[in-house]
Amino acid sequence: MIFLELVLQNFGPYAGKQVINLDPRNHENSRPIILLGGMNGGGKTTLMDAIRLALYGHRAQCSTRGNLSYSDFLTQCVNSKTDPVEKTRIELLFEHIENDKPVKYRVVRTWEKNPKDGKDHLGILDAHEWLDTALVNIWDEYIENLLPLGISNLFLFDGEQVKELAEQEIPPPIVVDAISGLLGLELADRLAVDLDILVNRKRKELADTKDLANIEEIEDKLKELQDEYHQESQSITSLQENLTAAEARQQEAVHKFISEGGKIAGERSQLEKQKQDRITETEKIRQLLCDLAAEFLPLGLITPLLNEAYKQGEEEFRIQQAKVAHDLLIERDKKLLNLINQLAIEQAAVTQIKDFISQENQDLDNAAIAEPWLLADTETLHQLDNVIHHHLEYAKTKAKDKITLLNSQEEEIITLERQIQTAASPEEYQRLVDELQQAQQQVAEAKAAWEITKRRLDELATEIENTKKSLENYTDTNLKLQNKGHIIESAVRVQETLKLFREKLTLRKLNKLEVEVTECFRYLLHKSDLVHRVAIDTNTFSLSLYDLNGKPVPKHRLSAGEKQLLAIAFLWGLARVSGRRLPVAIDTPLGRLDSSHRSNLVERYFPSASHQVILLSTDTEIGKKEVETLRENEAIAHEYLLDYNSATRQTTVIKHKYFW
Repeated sequence: MIFLELVLQNFGPYAGKQVINLDPRNHENSRPIILLGGMNGGGKTTLMDAIRLALYGHRAQCSTRGNLSYSDFLTQCVNSKTDPVEKTRIELLFEHIENDKPVKYRVVRTWEKNPKDGKDHLGILDAHEWLDTALVNIWDEYIENLLPLGISNLFLFDGEQVKELAEQEIPPPIVVDAISGLLGLELADRLAVDLDILVNRKRKELADTKDLANIEEIEDKLKELQDEYHQESQSITSLQENLTAAEARQQEAVHKFISEGGKIAGERSQLEKQKQDRITETEKIRQLLCDLAAEFLPLGLITPLLNEAYKQGEEEFRIQQAKVAHDLLIERDKKLLNLINQLAIEQAAVTQIKDFISQENQDLDNAAIAEPWLLADTETLHQLDNVIHHHLEYAKTKAKDKITLLNSQEEEIITLERQIQTAASPEEYQRLVDELQQAQQQVAEAKAAWEITKRRLDELATEIENTKKSLENYTDTNLKLQNKGHIIESAVRVQETLKLFREKLTLRKLNKLEVEVTECFRYLLHKSDLVHRVAIDTNTFSLSLYDLNGKPVPKHRLSAGEKQLLAIAFLWGLARVSGRRLPVAIDTPLGRLDSSHRSNLVERYFPSASHQVILLSTDTEIGKKEVETLRENEAIAHEYLLDYNSATRQTTVIKHKYFW
């Protein structure tokens, strides 16, 4: 099975129609990974919910459904910006092998706010986009043959599921159910239930009048208990709604307490102290600015004059050097002319040389015409240069920093003063406190009522179970004596055989699963000598670890990252044992892993988990280093960025792009 395309229209944070290509075969060499990046709250889990919803409809185990009815859940999934006349739509195009040939189906579910009859409209389109009405009518049975709901959590899972599996000694119920479905144990359990029904039917047929009356009396009691259990179940639903409403009112009271200054009124003394501390800090900064003003900083007002003075001093220094060199140059010119006359050079050339020397001397005389007036010596010019380019620049920079800090402190003082001004008066504060306490009291009472009803439900469940056992014991003791229980006795023997068959089947399947989980864990773990074998309990499915010498390895010796790798290896092993060629989708996959374990997971697990691996990750889980590794290994078929706009609360799917 391969997911080819996911289409979202006005679903969750996805406004309008957005198409995501999931086909991993778009390259010459098939690349298994489809990488979707998004920040927390940006719509990653919504994509997982869309896949589950498309496949299973009202049976889907979606993350945000909770105790909502299917109608309310569909309404909740409608994008907040959707026009009332528009429909919400999800489509999942997939391919699988049927009768040794690849076939494609597009699952389409549409609905509007407050859907009619409390459900969506399902359509199944074949490769030619023709509606297959017959398949629509049996869709639940059809998808159970491809990807049974019971084992779907082994292929569509998230980081929280891995975290929960890693932290618990015994796998959570959702994983236990998936294991039972995978190992085929639910068939044996279903047969045991069917045998119980047959036995109960035969009890009535074989019992005499007195026995039948006693049995009917027990059955009447059982029915009363079941009716009461049903009523209490409805009651606890109502109590849960009351508790939710009380918690909402409490939250509203908390918000009102904060917004109307109650929280600030309770923190007034602390805010006053913070304000006084900021005032003290501003006074210190002002004193530092005064100290700067007492040194070089005022010279910043006449920086142009200082630069002109420095320039004039340098000019006068050059003039003084020219005057010193003037007489030496005249003497050298005379010697040069005498040498030229002795060399018998042509008179025209001699004349040109004399004119050149005369012009040069004239230029030198003109340069020395200006009379010095600053009369600064070399040391004074050096000091002036230090003032302009060092001391003054340092003073300016430091003053600028202090002024920035002063402005920041003054803004904090203003903010604190505003907060203090918004604090409620003592009378108003007491009223807000009373309202908050009343809301908290209502939550406590609603929670207590819910817990009482929950305990009663548990008691009723125990009574119902005991009554069922009494019914079984009554028939076993009375009908056996009358030798009319042949069918019942046969059923008991069948159940015993079935129990033995289940145990052997479990043992056989778990042995294979242990091998797969051990292989997966050692493959993912960089400490190859830490664990030699992983054993699985046949009753609880809990994991036990053993080293090379057969000694137990306590789980507390594993780091949090190693426990998470063990959980992933468990899920991976289960998927491999299933023998089903199915896609794997992982939401927030890397959790608390360190760099070494993360690298192992990126390089070893993701490319090998399945022929199609859909990864939904934040920028901190699959970071720049990890995504570059996957690209270098040619493991990524498609990359998408789920760009969430917090202002509009909408997510846009950007193609061919990850965070980097």
